[in-house]
Amino acid sequence: MNANVLILIGRILLSIDFIYAGFGKLSNVAGTGGYFASLGLPAPEILPWLVGGFELLAGIAILVGFQTRIAAILLAAFCIATAFIGHAGDVTAILKNFALAGGFVVLAGAGAGAYGLDRQARERRY
Repeated sequence: MNANVLILIGRILLSIDFIYAGFGKLSNVAGTGGYFASLGLPAPEILPWLVGGFELLAGIAILVGFQTRIAAILLAAFCIATAFIGHAGDVTAILKNFALAGGFVVLAGAGAGAYGLDRQARERRY
């Protein structure tokens, strides 16, 4: 199979979780804020908006291949941080987050591929 098709499939699969999670947080700010408060996180009334917005927008960026390398690096760091902050004690969730971070690191190295907005923007510049 063509490498660009594989990168596109990878982008779709990686983005689904973050688009879904971001939308979920933004749809239930009070519940998300309560969970964040239970973790001892600061500003639980504001943090759901920030985290949910980041997940949703970064997930969409990965999906469409916009600023893919930057979004992938930010999401990799987010996954590592979330593993320890939100999933402390749950080894399966921590390992899942590490695996997602690994996927984002690979995507940051590969870029969006031929089927992303990054390539279209690059072609317009030249």
